[in-house]
Amino acid sequence: MTRIEFGVYLPQLQADFESIRDRVQLADQLGYDTAWFYDHLYPPHLPDIPGFDGWTLVSALAVLTKEIRLGQLVLCNAFRHPSVLAKMAITLDVISEGRLELGLGTGSYLEEFAEFGLPCPDIATRSDQLDEACEVIKLLCTQARSTYEGRHYRLRDAPTALFPIQKPTPRIVIGGGGERRTLPLVARHADVWNCPTYSLGEIVPKLEAMRRACDAIARDPESLVFGQQAVVVLLEEEEDRDRELEIALRRFGGEGWGLEAGGFIGTSTEVTDQIRERVELGFTQFALFFHDRADPKSLERFAREVIPAFR
Repeated sequence: MTRIEFGVYLPQLQADFESIRDRVQLADQLGYDTAWFYDHLYPPHLPDIPGFDGWTLVSALAVLTKEIRLGQLVLCNAFRHPSVLAKMAITLDVISEGRLELGLGTGSYLEEFAEFGLPCPDIATRSDQLDEACEVIKLLCTQARSTYEGRHYRLRDAPTALFPIQKPTPRIVIGGGGERRTLPLVARHADVWNCPTYSLGEIVPKLEAMRRACDAIARDPESLVFGQQAVVVLLEEEEDRDRELEIALRRFGGEGWGLEAGGFIGTSTEVTDQIRERVELGFTQFALFFHDRADPKSLERFAREVIPAFR
């Protein structure tokens, strides 16, 4: 029976390390499968709000947790040469005893490229770079010597003596909904597809497009984990609805968050039913933005009242 995975997405802004650590450790104890963070040089659209680096944060949490898997949705390929990222990923997979989720993407917040002086080619080029980066990472995770000749990256008998615990590589997660470039990349390289919040309003067409991308290269869609992000507003009492929705709309009301298009909103029974509809569509991994920033009470209630329905 396929395991339905539940994870907590904790955007690392306006929170001290102790608060993030405590929430992730609690999620670990409660049986959540994954904890996720973003990969940006500052919180998007919030340049004056402090936020931690996602990779460094996950590295620290890896030694402070036991079972929960850790990753970013998603790492920006342009921030790191894939040879360097492969070494980082192998190291962290060993440190975490095989709990790294290797999320990869082309980069979504282009302002930070210009502000920090990073090259930012067009989306077609960034997609080609990500395609090659996936190939480079797979080589360096599996071969003692790697040679690669691409348009963007080249290896010449590059040695690897340390290998990841997960075989053949840490689980590769590619997020996005672009049907022309991203979904074919997912089909070629990923273990997990993550449907982002901004695509939730088209979730059925995106799901069908993802399956078509698999069919185009004769990949069995059943070999790919279908995951999604969503904001969850878990109500303790029905009379709390208006108050909690007001909070959710203030924090996650933008169109890109998909709160109204595809969020999980209601009592534990309602949220369970809403998630079950997505499971019936084929989704088996959920990365959840709790509207109250993963307050321990909500983490505990979701673990107690929703997760058991799927285990």
